[in-house]
Amino acid sequence: MAGITNLQTDLLRTFVLVVELGGHSKAGAMLGRSQPAISLQLGRLEELVGAPLLVKSGRSILPTADGEVLLAYAREVVRINDEAMSYFRRHEMTGVLRIGLPSDYAVAFLQEILTDFTHNHPEVNLEVHCDMSREILRQLSADELDIIVAMMPSQSMPYLSRSWIEQPIWAAAESFVMDPDRPIPLVAHPEGCNYRARMIQSLEVAGRRWRFVYTGPGISGLQNAVLNGLGVSALTRPTLLKGMRILGKADGFPPLDPVQVGLFYKHQRQSPAGIKLISDLVASLDSINAVPKPTDQK
Repeated sequence: MAGITNLQTDLLRTFVLVVELGGHSKAGAMLGRSQPAISLQLGRLEELVGAPLLVKSGRSILPTADGEVLLAYAREVVRINDEAMSYFRRHEMTGVLRIGLPSDYAVAFLQEILTDFTHNHPEVNLEVHCDMSREILRQLSADELDIIVAMMPSQSMPYLSRSWIEQPIWAAAESFVMDPDRPIPLVAHPEGCNYRARMIQSLEVAGRRWRFVYTGPGISGLQNAVLNGLGVSALTRPTLLKGMRILGKADGFPPLDPVQVGLFYKHQRQSPAGIKLISDLVASLDSINAVPKPTDQK
C-alpha cells in the first residue's frame, strides 16, 4: 500500500536492547552483531521515523522524547512478534518464571491469570513474590525477578510495558462508627507504601487528626483489621470484601490521590514461557482498563 512505511522488527529489537542494556556493545553481544552493525541499524531506524532516537548523557545513552514514544511501540511490536513465535514453540515452554506483585494484586484479578497459566502450562514453574513496589522494582533491576506489577514513583521508567491508573478508596467495616473527638484510626502497610502516603497526605490537607492502629505487610491482615472494626484503610475495589463499606465526603473522608501502576519486564531475558505470560497479562490489563495503545511516556 502506497505511503505505508514498515518498521522492521529486527531494527526495533535492536533499539529496545540498546536502551534496556545501556549501550551498543552490550546489545551487540546479546544479538551477536558488531558495534558498527548496531549503529547502522539504529541509523536506519532513525531514517525511517525521521527523528533522532538516542542521545548521550555522560556515559549513558538515553532515548530522546521521540525515542521514548517509539520505545513503547517497539516493545509492543517485538512482544507480539515473539508471542506469535512462542505459539509455534509452545513445546519449549519450560523452566521457572519469577513474578513480583504488590499484595493486593496477588489476591485480585492477577491471581486468576496466574492460576490459568499454571494449569495450561504445567511444565512452567511460577514463583510469585509479594512485597512493596519499591522492593519489587529493585528486584527486577537486579535480575531477581522476571515480570512484575508495581506502583510507579515516576511517569517514565525503564522496562515499562503498560501503565494504568488505580483509584484508592477509603474502606471501613459496615459496623464501624467514627468517634469525632478522637483521631481517625488507620490500618496500613508499613512505611514506603503508596496508599499509606496518600492517606496521610489526604487527611493532613483536610486538617484531620489520625493515628495508626495496625501496620502489616500482607493484604489479608489489612482486610481482617478493617472487617473487625479496628480502623479504616485505603483499598482498591478488587480488595473490598463483604462486610466493608466505602467512605466518602459525606463521612468526612477527602478523596485520595490516584496511583499509577505499571507492568514491567526485561524483554531480552524472557523465555517463550515469559513472553506468553506477559501476553496473557497484557490482554487482561487491556480488557479491564480499556488501554487503547502502548504506554505513552511523554
